[in-house]
Amino acid sequence: MAASDVGCPLPCGSCEEMVSAALDAALRRRPRLPLPVDDSPESRTERKIGYAFHDRSLLAKAMVHASIASSRLESNERLEFLGDAILGMVICDYLFRSFPGALEGELTKIKSNVVSRRTCAEIAVEIGLDEELLLGKGMGSRENLPHSLAAAAFEAVIGAMYLDGGLEFAAPFVLRHLAGRIDRAARLGHQHNFKSVLQQALQRSGACNPSYLVLDERGPDHAKCFQICVEVSGRRFPGCWGTSKKTAEQQAALTALLELGFASMTDGGDVIVRRVEAGEGLSPPPVAPQTVGMDPLSESPRSRGPGSSSSEAA
Repeated sequence: MAASDVGCPLPCGSCEEMVSAALDAALRRRPRLPLPVDDSPESRTERKIGYAFHDRSLLAKAMVHASIASSRLESNERLEFLGDAILGMVICDYLFRSFPGALEGELTKIKSNVVSRRTCAEIAVEIGLDEELLLGKGMGSRENLPHSLAAAAFEAVIGAMYLDGGLEFAAPFVLRHLAGRIDRAARLGHQHNFKSVLQQALQRSGACNPSYLVLDERGPDHAKCFQICVEVSGRRFPGCWGTSKKTAEQQAALTALLELGFASMTDGGDVIVRRVEAGEGLSPPPVAPQTVGMDPLSESPRSRGPGSSSSEAA
């Protein structure tokens, strides 16, 4: 079926030309230019990313937010779209080659943790891209720049770099900033989703699914803190405070993992999850379990017995 048969707005042959142009961009080999030393906005950005553009208009557009662009087509949104795809492809290729024994689900968990708005925003700030992003007056101060804007700048730069130099330059740029994060996420084995890890560990050990119980709530409606604990087969684990139910549940799940011996904490504060053998069962509870967490009314962690307040005894 021809493109015209399905209402394609492009003239005949345009799709083939676009595919050819995309392949040329992907395979293009251009010499690496020396980094500039002047203080123009483009030069500052090039030094920060470690790449000098042949076509600086691509870099300039990557740094233009829609709030200040004359039209959305003149903003970095299209480059962000392209960069997001290049980022995902490079990371998937790295994961596939680096972890030949990992299942699809394991690779997906690592990717979802690493290729996230939060991570991209962190990298953008580390590089200093947030300082070069052109914003409209209504966007507020750069100190309170939303993560989505900084992440978009990072992805737009990846897209611009790909168009300018191809994967030969875009892929190393991505991996230079993300390979270490990928390896760390794979080594720790949890991607900070302790609820999912606890659920899987309990299933493999032969125990029932966990329940999350709200022990206490404090603070005004617009800034509540919650104390939540995990309960498994009638066994209640220490409760943890969080500024949201989701945060408190994650901390409670981590506490249960540590107490059950399914995870351990390194001296540097990293949580390492071990593989649970099928049907191994649960470790016995400690002699005197304690309720731990951050008391929202104090400035330091606390450790209280299970009967120290009526809310915990409930």
